[in-house]
Amino acid sequence: MAGVSFLVLVTLILGHVSAYKILVVFPVPATSHNILARGVVRSLLHAGHEVTHVTPFPDTNVHPNLHQVDISASAENSHIKDQMNVTRILNGEVKTDFKMLKKFVDLMNKKILSDANLVKLLNDTGQTFDVVIAEWMLTDTNAGLGYVFNCPFIWFSTIEPHSVILSLIDEHTNSAYIPDYRSSNIPPYDFVNRVKELISQAMMIAFRYFYLDSYQNERYKELLSPYSIKRGRPEISFSEIKYNASLILGNSHVSLGLAIRLPQAYKTIGGYHIETEVKPLPDELKNILDNTKNGLIYFSMGSNLKSKDFPELLKKGLLEIFGGLKQTVLWKFEEVLPNLPPNVHIVNWAPQQSILAHPNCILFITHGGLLSTTEAVHFGKPIIGIPVFADQFNNIDKAVKKGFAIRVDLAYDMKDKLKVAIDKFLRNGRYTKKAKELSLIYHDRPVHPSKELVHWVEHVVKTRGAPHLRSPALDVPVYQKLYLDLFVVILVVLYALKTIVVKIFCSKKIVSKKLKRN
Repeated sequence: MAGVSFLVLVTLILGHVSAYKILVVFPVPATSHNILARGVVRSLLHAGHEVTHVTPFPDTNVHPNLHQVDISASAENSHIKDQMNVTRILNGEVKTDFKMLKKFVDLMNKKILSDANLVKLLNDTGQTFDVVIAEWMLTDTNAGLGYVFNCPFIWFSTIEPHSVILSLIDEHTNSAYIPDYRSSNIPPYDFVNRVKELISQAMMIAFRYFYLDSYQNERYKELLSPYSIKRGRPEISFSEIKYNASLILGNSHVSLGLAIRLPQAYKTIGGYHIETEVKPLPDELKNILDNTKNGLIYFSMGSNLKSKDFPELLKKGLLEIFGGLKQTVLWKFEEVLPNLPPNVHIVNWAPQQSILAHPNCILFITHGGLLSTTEAVHFGKPIIGIPVFADQFNNIDKAVKKGFAIRVDLAYDMKDKLKVAIDKFLRNGRYTKKAKELSLIYHDRPVHPSKELVHWVEHVVKTRGAPHLRSPALDVPVYQKLYLDLFVVILVVLYALKTIVVKIFCSKKIVSKKLKRN
């Protein structure tokens, strides 16, 4: 009995030693980002760690090892909601201009860091963490959180790897074959698109150099530096902190994106948010899916966009198309929709993963968010993509290039094009076949991505920041990468040689003239 007690005691001690205190910061006030945040938190909690979660979506069902910092009051921002109104997008009223971008930058870098609940956490000098994980979304300033708490810092990227995020741990990517995160271009490019990519990425570098870098430096000095000083740490420049991240955890995988070169400190964990066990469908949905004779088509515009915001004419047109199909259609719709055809069903909330997992679900009509496209590949389902904003165009275009998707552009008159796309899918089994092939590639990994996420977080803590993964490119100035110093040396040498040669020939001419005179 004493031996058993001793073993239990040892187990508890070892468990305590391996449990880390982790700060997770996901400030973007969008439901899809919260799904990713909860996936990170859930994975870390399952591994036995203690998590403090800074979130605009506090959960009421709190795990005993989870502490929440509610920033919903500060994260509330009407312009983001306006960006996600389908009718305004259709009317061309939503534009990604500098004014809108500046509002978002202010929200992420100033308003969030000024939140009363977050300030309370930062002011608590007795609060410590073993590692900080923060979502990157035009928020380099958050890198200062690692310095405040004197612990390693990890970035989390919600989208495919791109030049801006990779430059924080290595260097800028080559625009000749790697698209900007706002781009829908798919390599290989023709001459015009290659130039467009160069201009686009050059403009982003200029935006960061002439505006964002100085802005974030000021926000760091104002909103984070005082807390590290309060904890007795020396004041250092933001430029020293900005490039000191240990890792980037990327919500990406080669089955979904491009096979580009990645630094050692970038880890792909796309699909980690998908639970290993599919939850059972509610009885009503299970009955619909089980009893569909010709397969089910699932239609959802995601968690941020609302189908109810479609113009009335478009709603009627879509119902007309769906009603004419032999297949059953399940439409995620946020309000009661009258006069439904008998084969069309609507749900206010849809357990998407459970629906896609059902063998009778044959097609997914989606807006093309990375979560939705990842889940489609996970479950081997082909898609028809209706991209609306941000990375959705890039996601769908890549899916089309890979062969498991058809793109239909959002428009008032898109119903006929959607009908053509559905008919094309139903006539050709290659889309389903390709989806299954990519699903095999997606699943063929040594471990589930959620376990890989936990492994790398723990690795960073164990190795005190994983300095062995740091790219030497971060310590080489731009002029040395471009060999500008060598170019200057060559110019100096050439100039010196020219001067010497000129002097030699001039002296010979002078001597020759003197000889002639004599």
